[in-house]
Amino acid sequence: MHTDSAAEPRLAGGPATGLVAALDIGGTKIAGALVDDTGRIRVRVQRPTPAREDGETVMRTVEDVLAGLAASPLWPGAGAVGIGSAGPVDAFRGTVSPVNVPGWRGFPLVERVHRATGGRPVTLVGDGVAMTAAEHWLGAARGHDNALCLVVSTGVGGGLVLDGRVHPGPTGNAGHLGHISVDLDGEPCACGGRGCVERLASGPHIARRALENGWRPGPDGDTSAAAVAAAARAGDPVALDSFDRAARALAAGIAATATLVEVDIAVIGGGVAGAGEILFGPLRRHLATYATLSFVRGLTAVPARTGTDAGLLGAAAAARTPRA
Repeated sequence: MHTDSAAEPRLAGGPATGLVAALDIGGTKIAGALVDDTGRIRVRVQRPTPAREDGETVMRTVEDVLAGLAASPLWPGAGAVGIGSAGPVDAFRGTVSPVNVPGWRGFPLVERVHRATGGRPVTLVGDGVAMTAAEHWLGAARGHDNALCLVVSTGVGGGLVLDGRVHPGPTGNAGHLGHISVDLDGEPCACGGRGCVERLASGPHIARRALENGWRPGPDGDTSAAAVAAAARAGDPVALDSFDRAARALAAGIAATATLVEVDIAVIGGGVAGAGEILFGPLRRHLATYATLSFVRGLTAVPARTGTDAGLLGAAAAARTPRA
């Protein structure tokens, strides 16, 4: 949502000049930055998210991050604010309802940030769309007119680039591949669906599947997806199978999306992507079996390049885009 326009947000066109303020809001941290027109982060502030507190306490943390940015002598040059938030978001109404921040349900974040920043225009996107904007501006999707970008972590989010423009959709959730069903008889998902990509490919579910099938953690007791990836690198067959199943679910969702809208590249970031070839090897193999039509056969899957700054850079890209 843009605070000075009722039109649907569109992340299109080249970036404007000057600095923008960016916020990356998740269940673990609330980060802020002042970002210049080359994508360089000039000032950075970060606080832990009080995710289990009430909504006003969470908002006070956002205001504290903004105050940290405002303390910089560069702050007067920041003409707009971009927010990338865990979702669901409603970019048209400017509200957020992050699953992992229960104190925020329909919270009017855009209006509150607009007031807290002295009336600066504010643009809101979901975290998957923010990552997509970052990768299209500065990362692996740069130069691609049609791309799918994914965040594979605690959940599975995503966003689309179509005809050279990031396409957030009316509410900012377009490209949310995590809740495409790829197993019609699969397990129920938290979203209410069944057999969703997220249920098969997110970090917690990779670890859950490995544990259910006999994998056991090392002496440190680490049961994360990263620990499963380490076991897979060491040749553990159960760990390898768990990543193979996740890669197959991702491949099915990516191929379905490519068939629908003709993307030619899938860019994958997030913690699970840190597994490297343990994930990307079987992913490419399974893509070859799902993306079989002539117009999607050249589809490639590559790691994201913007790393942990993707949320901030994508929020900055959203703010820098001329308003519709």
